[in-house]
Amino acid sequence: MSKDPSAAFTTFLSESEPPNGSEPRLGGLLREKAVWVDESVCIGCRYCAHVATNTFVIEPFLGRSRVIRQDGDSTSLVQEAVDTCPVDCIHWVDFEDLDSLKKELESMNIQPLGFAPNKRSRRIKPHVHS
Repeated sequence: MSKDPSAAFTTFLSESEPPNGSEPRLGGLLREKAVWVDESVCIGCRYCAHVATNTFVIEPFLGRSRVIRQDGDSTSLVQEAVDTCPVDCIHWVDFEDLDSLKKELESMNIQPLGFAPNKRSRRIKPHVHS
């Protein structure tokens, strides 16, 4: 018997009931402020994605952190992820500002960090003596 994954968006657990581990819910609720990663500053350290795993992911091509869910983790866990950032590129912003921040980011020419998966390596083969 498979569970319907859409139940995670409609099922709420009363805070008075202790969790039993089978609840289809994530760790947080919508809050007054949104969390935003300034990818132009991000160095791809991955700390935030390791702390708040339901909120942050590492974008595969650029290698930088990105928010995937605003309600993925509790506010305290997201704040812990914000506090771990060594370059302070994660910010609390108004939800209304997210669209303009995204457009501004898309207008920048941000280069991938480290190895780009779509580029071919120019490895030099060792010379073999006969």
